[in-house]
Amino acid sequence: MSPRTDTTNPAAETTTVVRTRFATMPPERQRLPVARRSVRPRPGRARILRLVALGLVLVAGAGMVLASVTRSSGDSAPTLPIAVTLTVFLLAVWAWTSTRLDDTLVAFLAAIALIVTGVLPASDFFSSLGDETIWLLIGAFVIASAVSSSGLALRGASHLLRFARGPRSLFHLTTVALTLTAFAVPATSGRAALAVPVYTAVSAVLPGRERVIRALALLMPTVVLLSAVGSLLGAGAHIVTDQLLRAAGEEGFTFLSWLWLGLPLAVVSSHLACEIILWRFTRREDRTIPLRMSTAEIGRSASTAVTGPLSSPERRAAVLLGGVILLWATEPLHHLSPALVALLGAVAAVTPGIGCLTFPAAIKRVPWSLLLFLAATLALASALTTTGAAAWLSSSALAPLRGLGAAGAVAFVLVVIAISTAAHLLIPSRSARSAAIIPVVIALAPALGVSPMAAAFASTAAAGFCHTLPSSAKPIAMFADPDIVSGGFTPQDLRRLSMLLAPAMFVLVTVFALWVWPLMGLPLLL
Repeated sequence: MSPRTDTTNPAAETTTVVRTRFATMPPERQRLPVARRSVRPRPGRARILRLVALGLVLVAGAGMVLASVTRSSGDSAPTLPIAVTLTVFLLAVWAWTSTRLDDTLVAFLAAIALIVTGVLPASDFFSSLGDETIWLLIGAFVIASAVSSSGLALRGASHLLRFARGPRSLFHLTTVALTLTAFAVPATSGRAALAVPVYTAVSAVLPGRERVIRALALLMPTVVLLSAVGSLLGAGAHIVTDQLLRAAGEEGFTFLSWLWLGLPLAVVSSHLACEIILWRFTRREDRTIPLRMSTAEIGRSASTAVTGPLSSPERRAAVLLGGVILLWATEPLHHLSPALVALLGAVAAVTPGIGCLTFPAAIKRVPWSLLLFLAATLALASALTTTGAAAWLSSSALAPLRGLGAAGAVAFVLVVIAISTAAHLLIPSRSARSAAIIPVVIALAPALGVSPMAAAFASTAAAGFCHTLPSSAKPIAMFADPDIVSGGFTPQDLRRLSMLLAPAMFVLVTVFALWVWPLMGLPLLL
């Protein structure tokens, strides 16, 4: 039965009003456009575009291979290893954008193709699985599992939200709480999962405020995605970017340097998005009605104890998380690598009497698919560098633009930010977007006098916007699913938000890349 038929039943009003308030037209009028426009013509056009793109990739690859075979001494044509590497890379990008194959499977197929053709030594691929970054993420995920299982996150959020006196203060305090989780959970999907019980508890103490509840459902995944840039471990894409930079011979980022550059953007963009959501999805009377909630109310709604003294697991999780973050932030003082600190924290998290959960339970929560994806992309980056493919691409593609000076550099950065902002429409995975875009950015930036680190950081920051479609990011899909979140938003709401948030993020990242980050120690130009 459609929820709209329940609105006449007084007894069901409190449970259905949230869902019925979001319907703007009769159900039959909602289904007709989908049947006529989406089901038949679009897949056919999309299939044709995918085949055309594949044809262009194959033609480009065949042309490079043929040029490499017929090249003469002093010719600017690519060598055979360069041609093979670029062809495999383009095919991987096509698969990420045009097929439903798993991102990790595509990365592995590309790595295997390079190994079979002799471009990538098998030892280099296998050694990438033991890279320090992989162990950093393993330790970080184990620590995050301990914090999540202890209940510390919900207690902290409830104590922070009790200071809310109205919808605006509630939303901004929620933004602060979600931003802080970027340092506790190294994945946006994990942070969104932490936010679901908080949303459920808060929405339960807001009866009759459907617009506020819907705006809150939009706010939480939006802040989770935008605030991730504040931490090197905030998203797997950040690790991919750092890996690719180091593979290209760049210095890369430490936990502290990423925090220094990313946290200001995370704070500004998250609170800007908060104001946009308040302005676009609530009315003035919604924002002026006083609001008070207590930790006891939130605890009753969540069926979890959030009052009284900290439990033993919560105390252990707080000490563990605080100690690890402190050691990461003070790396220049003690010179312990972030991976070693994460490993020590992970061991402490599963040690009986010290930690909060068992070793088997912690290991089950580690996203091994993401770690294998990172290892495979590291191998691809190594091939792009060692074969000279990155250098050849830079010298060949941007040769006509080298004389443009600063104007060309700024134009390049603007194009990078624009492409990175819109890439989620083609590549749903944030890590896959970085794996596809960052190698090209690193290769092309020096030819125009742009710092590869600055260009890569700007691209990764802009990729934090992925709000147009529910399928563009896991946190968005999670809060758009009525089986997980009740009283949430519709795809139409998401598009209304994107029309304002996309240009705002483009301008914000541009301002940071051109003026703010150079003042903070990340110059744009070489």
